[in-house]
Amino acid sequence: MNRKKQRVLLGMSGGVDSSVAGYLLREQGYEVIGVTMKVWPQDCISRAEDKCCGPQAVADARAVAHSFGIPHYVVDEADQFERLVIDYFSSEYQAGRTPNPCVMCNEKLKFGNLWSKAAALDCDYIATGHYAIIEHHCNRAVLRKGVDPRKDQSYFLFSLRQTQLRRALTPLGKMSKPQIREIARSLGLKVADKIDSQEICFVPGNDYKVFLRSHLRGNEFHRGEIYDVDGNFIAEHDGIEFFTIGQRKGLPGGSPRPRYVIDLDPETNRVIVGDADDLICDEFEIDRVTWIDPDAKNEVAHVTVKIRYSHGGTSATLTPLDNDRARIRLHEPQRAVTPGQAAVIYEGDIVMGGGWICRTEQVRLSEALVPA
Repeated sequence: MNRKKQRVLLGMSGGVDSSVAGYLLREQGYEVIGVTMKVWPQDCISRAEDKCCGPQAVADARAVAHSFGIPHYVVDEADQFERLVIDYFSSEYQAGRTPNPCVMCNEKLKFGNLWSKAAALDCDYIATGHYAIIEHHCNRAVLRKGVDPRKDQSYFLFSLRQTQLRRALTPLGKMSKPQIREIARSLGLKVADKIDSQEICFVPGNDYKVFLRSHLRGNEFHRGEIYDVDGNFIAEHDGIEFFTIGQRKGLPGGSPRPRYVIDLDPETNRVIVGDADDLICDEFEIDRVTWIDPDAKNEVAHVTVKIRYSHGGTSATLTPLDNDRARIRLHEPQRAVTPGQAAVIYEGDIVMGGGWICRTEQVRLSEALVPA
């Protein structure tokens, strides 16, 4: 006997967003199955207690699923999370880049590995509580910004392929956070006023340096020297892992003007510092580009680029290159364009695609100023 309703596997984090997403999907006529990923190894359970996908999150998600009368499962993704997200996070810092683990988690786990679980449960879609809009057309999916600009999370979904987007649902995209909380209160959900997480789920206190010290062995840090842009030695450092482009805090003093990190060289382990003006950039390249919109492979004069999640976006010219790369020329120079971060390309509110910011030739000129 064929089932009449389309079946959706809903990722439930134990928060208000994914909880209300379950309610909305059920109201839209879907058969909903809840799932929470356990991503914490046993020896990390204590610091996961109040985190996304920690023990309390699992309990909250289970309680919400029970109140909706939908099945709920917990799937153990700890090994995959360690390999695909945490190892990536650490290795990017070791390479002098600043990672974005949320993008990787969405691509590799939530809309990646989780599909095998969805297929085993005969599901048609995977759904999450992201604030983004996914439109399904006859031959492709379109990813748009969520209507609430303060909560829009389309940036974190730019690397999803068409095969992933076509089987994805994000029912919160056309709603605001206050609306979501009001629905949760009307349903009597205990998570209605649960505080949103503002930090990386596996980094305690949002201090990535503390995490790296606990996760990496001491001999894995890339120690070296700090120089200014004129090649003057300033100090030694304990590892390029502890620096990011644009950083000011924690740098040696003794300068009449504020110093900022303007370059990290993973080949020599050198940290280059300079003035605020040295952080300004008007052109850079991205690699490992994902094109959601196939037409984006042609030069487009008027696009908007976000160089980090908190960035408001700026107009630019996009020039696709070979080998999944692209050049972005900013119409208005921006500060602290950071290698390793995602640059996401928009046309209006549509996500065309994006890639990972590369270290630029302009910055590499600083190497010539530093004595060998």
